[in-house]
Amino acid sequence: MHIAAEIVALVVAVLVVTTIARRLDWSAPLCLIGVGVVASYIPGVPEYHLSAELVLVGLLPPLLYSAAIQTSLLDYRRLRGPIALLSVGLVVFTALGVGLVAWAVVPGLPLAAGIALGAVVAPPDAVAASAVARRVGMPRKLVRLLEGESLFNDAAALVALRTAIAAIAGSVTLWQVGLDFAIAAVGGGVAGLLVGIAASYLRNRLQDLETDTVLSFAVPFIAYLLAEVVHGSGVLAVVVSGIILGHKSPTILSGQARLSSKLNWQTIQFLLENTVFLLIGLQLRQIGEEVADSGLSGGTIAGICAAVLGATILTRVLWLLGIGTVKRVLRKVRGKHGHVWPWGYSAVIAWAGMRGVVTLAAAFILPADTPERAVLVLAAFVVVAGTLVFQGMTLPALVRRLRLTPPDPAEDALQEAAVLNDMGKAALERLEEIRTPDDPPEVIERLRARLRDRTDSAWEQLGRQSTLVETPSDAYRRLRVELLNTEREQALKARDSGQADDVVLRRILERLDIEESMLDREDDARVESDRELATPAATAGSCKHLAHPWREVRPSATDVCTACVAEGTTWVHLRMCVKCGNVACCDSSPRKHAAEHFHDTRHPVMRSFEPGETWRWCYVDSQLG
Repeated sequence: MHIAAEIVALVVAVLVVTTIARRLDWSAPLCLIGVGVVASYIPGVPEYHLSAELVLVGLLPPLLYSAAIQTSLLDYRRLRGPIALLSVGLVVFTALGVGLVAWAVVPGLPLAAGIALGAVVAPPDAVAASAVARRVGMPRKLVRLLEGESLFNDAAALVALRTAIAAIAGSVTLWQVGLDFAIAAVGGGVAGLLVGIAASYLRNRLQDLETDTVLSFAVPFIAYLLAEVVHGSGVLAVVVSGIILGHKSPTILSGQARLSSKLNWQTIQFLLENTVFLLIGLQLRQIGEEVADSGLSGGTIAGICAAVLGATILTRVLWLLGIGTVKRVLRKVRGKHGHVWPWGYSAVIAWAGMRGVVTLAAAFILPADTPERAVLVLAAFVVVAGTLVFQGMTLPALVRRLRLTPPDPAEDALQEAAVLNDMGKAALERLEEIRTPDDPPEVIERLRARLRDRTDSAWEQLGRQSTLVETPSDAYRRLRVELLNTEREQALKARDSGQADDVVLRRILERLDIEESMLDREDDARVESDRELATPAATAGSCKHLAHPWREVRPSATDVCTACVAEGTTWVHLRMCVKCGNVACCDSSPRKHAAEHFHDTRHPVMRSFEPGETWRWCYVDSQLG
């Protein structure tokens, strides 16, 4: 009963603190640590102890797996070089650099113990960095690099930690260190690959959602334990299996299973990560008491923590500075003109080294007989808190100061509309292939209308001016939500009056929930941008009509669809024919005059005539350019 009460108290505390922190725009990890520290001094609050086995087997696998299944395999392949330099090279450099500093400032500390501390504080936290990055609008390439680094550097750091712990007990040669890294990498990679492939095979054949969910929960633990059996890196196995399943999920899982899995793992990640921060705070009093028994003065302990924190930050800065310099020198010596990231990118990556839950958890892996263990754990705690406060709070200002180009929501909307258009075109072609003479024409038309409506809804998110207060898709969504609420109220009246069986009513309510979730967009705000909206290179088509050097033409109107004005109708967005300059309304508008102009004249290409937009569209080949 006491254990159940303690678990409930932890969960409630996490929910309350994180909710308040979000509303006040404070750092939730720091708030949880602070609440834990304060609570540890309240009489009656139980003492918590994080064991090494609980951390390694119980916490890290699900935490890393939940991040890995959201990682793009294609992005990792494109960034594998920089990710390797950060996740392996920087980890080793940090472990050695911080280890030397700790060995120099902690009286009587063996060098191996110092390197163990360096390995503990080496891996940055993905969630901390990406949360700040997305809030300040950091370029997505940097966000993906930081997330990829944080996944794989955990494996390298834990291998380095394991090697350093072995060195504390006896001598370890450089050859043994290299062999340990090789075995850990190969064993963990192969184990993760096997588990990922096997789990993909099984999940592709499972029909019921409950069994699939249970298997999903078991995968990270199976991958971790299998790798440990062959002396590989269990952490690497978890990451590899998660990336494989995340990449294959669109082809092996049903839509319901994917949505359920995403929600389940987001919940697990949120709960576990924040609970660890709270538990660390609850243990700080005990750590402080152990540090007090070490015989070191308060000034000495403060100096040790400050030196370790400074070394952790400085090693990352030096590594990024060195990598950038070496790449530029090599490019100059070889006479090549390859792409090198600007110094602004290097500066942001160097400063986005906030530590988090993995560092806190790894600190408790240090054996109980480690020299000055309490001091080392406290130093790790200070590194986490210090980087979250010092770097986390100044990173937004650095990004703004360097004026890095943030992701453009309008460009995202344009890419989304182009992809949805291609999807709709492919679906319509498939519909013509599979339809039979016996299929009711009204059903075929409903399917076509649904595909058109979804595509139009995406295009309607573009544009800065319109004669309409809301687009047709916005109006449909607003009205349909009201109707769904009315239908739900009527179903509840039927339930309360006993008009229908509870099983039937639950099935009806579930159908309403599914329909509500299928509404194309949850937000009613149209995307806007202060940059010119051109077609992204990755999305641009290459048909002969788009490639044609069209000459500049004078638009037939400035900001109206003259055909709509003549007919007394309204329009959503404006388009202009690049051949004759005719300005007409888009396909989301009631009259679709731009498409009508194409059918009448066969002029193939139009461009957006909305302010700040220069993207073009080929009617013949249905391509964006």
